[in-house]
Amino acid sequence: MNILDLLLSNENQPALEELSRNFGLNETQTRQAVEGLIPALSRGMQNNSGSEQGMDELLDALRSGKHAQYMEQPKTLSRPETIDDGNGILGHIFGNKQVSRDVAAQVSKQSGISSTILKKMLPIVASLAMGAISKKVIGGNSASQVNRASSGGLIGMLLDSDRDGSIWDDVLGMAAKGLLR
Repeated sequence: MNILDLLLSNENQPALEELSRNFGLNETQTRQAVEGLIPALSRGMQNNSGSEQGMDELLDALRSGKHAQYMEQPKTLSRPETIDDGNGILGHIFGNKQVSRDVAAQVSKQSGISSTILKKMLPIVASLAMGAISKKVIGGNSASQVNRASSGGLIGMLLDSDRDGSIWDDVLGMAAKGLLR
């Protein structure tokens, strides 16, 4: 199971319904938006967690943040703090706002959903992604259990955007695309 599977699971339906309400989208459009945005977020997280320092930063964010609240209390998705948190996540994984704009434009072409809506939705989806990872990795676990889970590959499994069992091809594909720009 990866991040997209977690977000689209029945357990997280209330969060998706809240996204639909917040952006005036129907269920199909919301699913299309999430399905389009999550792979880019996963690749960004993969890229950042590919180093020991990046993995440590991700684990620290999971341990210290309260990201699970976004999944457990969907009404928090419309709060300014959620958007601020999401923008912080995007800044960390993408590095600059232009990447977020490019992601929104590409998903807009694929889905037909306005890039303006997708740009506004992206920080909230980033917060939801961290919430899904947090719930799956942290749950009720201690810090040592979290460290074992991450080093053993649970985070890697969640970040495997093409579901082939390896994050390295995803990371290398991202790097290759960056070189071709």
